[in-house]
Amino acid sequence: MPSVTANPSQALAQRIVDTVRVLSIESVQRANSGHPGLPMGCADFATELWSRWLNVDPAWPEWPGRDRFVLSAGHGSMLLYSMLHLSGFELSRAEIDRFRQWESRTPGHPEHGWTPGVETTTGPLGQGLANAVGLAAAERHVAARFPGLPDGPAGHRTWVLAGDGDLMEGVASEAASLAGHWKLSRLGVFYDSNRITIDGSTDLAFSEDVGARFEAYGWHVVGPIDGHDRDALHAAIAACVEETSRPSLIVGRTHIAHGSPNFEDSNKAHGAPLGEAEVRLIKERLGFDPEKPVEVPAEVREFFAEWRATRREASDAWRRREESWKKTQPAEHAAWHRALAGEIDGDPLAAAKVPAAGEKIATRSAGGSVLQVAAAAVPELLPGSADLFESNKTAIAGAKPFSDRDPAGRNVFYGVREHAMGAIANGLALHGGVRPVTSTFLVFADYMRPPIRLAALMELPVVFVFTHDSVWVGEDGPTHQPIEQLDSLRIIPGVHVVRPADARETIAAWRHALLRRHPTVLVLTRQNLPVLERAAGTPEVGLAGVVHEPAGDPRLAIVASGSEVALGFEAAAVLAKEGIPARVISVPCLEQLREAPAADVDRLLLPDVPRLVVEAATGYTWGEWVRPGDGFHGIRRFGASAPGAVVAEKLGLSAEAVTAAARKLLG
Repeated sequence: MPSVTANPSQALAQRIVDTVRVLSIESVQRANSGHPGLPMGCADFATELWSRWLNVDPAWPEWPGRDRFVLSAGHGSMLLYSMLHLSGFELSRAEIDRFRQWESRTPGHPEHGWTPGVETTTGPLGQGLANAVGLAAAERHVAARFPGLPDGPAGHRTWVLAGDGDLMEGVASEAASLAGHWKLSRLGVFYDSNRITIDGSTDLAFSEDVGARFEAYGWHVVGPIDGHDRDALHAAIAACVEETSRPSLIVGRTHIAHGSPNFEDSNKAHGAPLGEAEVRLIKERLGFDPEKPVEVPAEVREFFAEWRATRREASDAWRRREESWKKTQPAEHAAWHRALAGEIDGDPLAAAKVPAAGEKIATRSAGGSVLQVAAAAVPELLPGSADLFESNKTAIAGAKPFSDRDPAGRNVFYGVREHAMGAIANGLALHGGVRPVTSTFLVFADYMRPPIRLAALMELPVVFVFTHDSVWVGEDGPTHQPIEQLDSLRIIPGVHVVRPADARETIAAWRHALLRRHPTVLVLTRQNLPVLERAAGTPEVGLAGVVHEPAGDPRLAIVASGSEVALGFEAAAVLAKEGIPARVISVPCLEQLREAPAADVDRLLLPDVPRLVVEAATGYTWGEWVRPGDGFHGIRRFGASAPGAVVAEKLGLSAEAVTAAARKLLG
């Protein structure tokens, strides 16, 4: 594909570059905070990409056929904000001047959903590049599923700007390996190789040949080139566009703070203002009034007005093709539109078989059965696993793997790459048209915490499935037995962590996850659990409810999640024989308790009797519901290697131990 607008003259392109540099350093200086070095060093690349290649329409930021630009090196956010402002996105000069201030639309690092034109929240290095792999994979999958899309066989592109720090992070390596394996040819990365980090030269810790590494991943590598030579940049981007079988990496040798008399190539330019004197000196050198706030030159404004017109023509043509598609293939168009909007009509699990009380089923197995029903009802569901499909029970039966040969495949094999799996899933969700699901063991949630946190920050409807949820893992020992992971996930704002007690609750948990527009974590067992019946006429709060109501007024409330609900049920039967009536309550999702009215929670958990909380974990997140006089029975040590039942018994996860804890609590 050729460049999508008339090329600006060299003189005009230089004026755009200089404007970006001055806007960036002035904003950082005004805020007395920020990263001026990257915007100065990458202004040439950004100008070349945006002015000649990037197909976006500021008047329609959510245009489905747009190219995606990801600033993986999110600390250089003023580069992106400058380009968004100049090109006409809804980002005013007043917001540029409020860089890094309270509630400004120009936060320190780009935030998706807050600033128009920002495709993903970046800053934690490597995450943006991995998100971009997800964006590019989603483009391939959606195009394969909907061949009538206005994009046609070409589709849209994903462009990334990444720095040395991004490419040091392991998540970028994991994701780049997958991108090469999947042959995501519409993914292009500009590597800002300025050889400077916060601490100094990259020679201190980074001496590898990045280009050779990416070639080994199966990428098309261009360069090294002079990252300030716009003719070389133009040729490099053209080479990426012409490459149709591999993702592309442009190795651009740049100078941090390029054009600064005293800070070029210095690590001091990475993350601190250059100082008023240096800013004045740079402005004067670049032809701007050193004593006044920078004014965008008229010729730059005029160029981007013309630029916007060409982009509007492209998006209008796309819209006309969409209208034609809607008329000729209404069913396919409607399915695409619904998938893109993330809409689910009715109950996606209406066809799920409800198991009978007393059956014994592992919740991971129940989840696998539910997933088959969900996959039929929600065709955009795209489950994946980090080499544990068989253990997690998360593959769609009969579906093909997602691959370069079959991008419509619905099972995503991530390999042993938990960190990249989470970040790529975020990219899939950001693109739209797919509903990603990830899966691995709960103990490996530690490898996925950064993308789960970012999914919460961006309010992405990703479903994170974790199985093998407790010391019942058994013989694999403490390295594979989660203890603190449950609490560590619950403290992430905006995430619902759901640990169902049985197969019935697993259906409800999956329904809850599918209908949410925010991230949900499903925590499931390896071992079989009995299916319990809810006590009729008892209070419920969200997914929480009473599984046993005693004949008389309760003297105790046994509150639990997951597999420990069954232990509470057994303990209540023993206590009943001793004349101690106890209510047993399943609370699969603590976040729903927190969101519910206090009176409803009290009716469920009983405000006037002691509570015994039982959970095969540290239990710290139960603190607000464990009052003085209440008790917690759980695990605050690592597990051990032995058969699961033996480990559980030794660590007090038995009906007998719960009964003893109840007696002790009641005195």
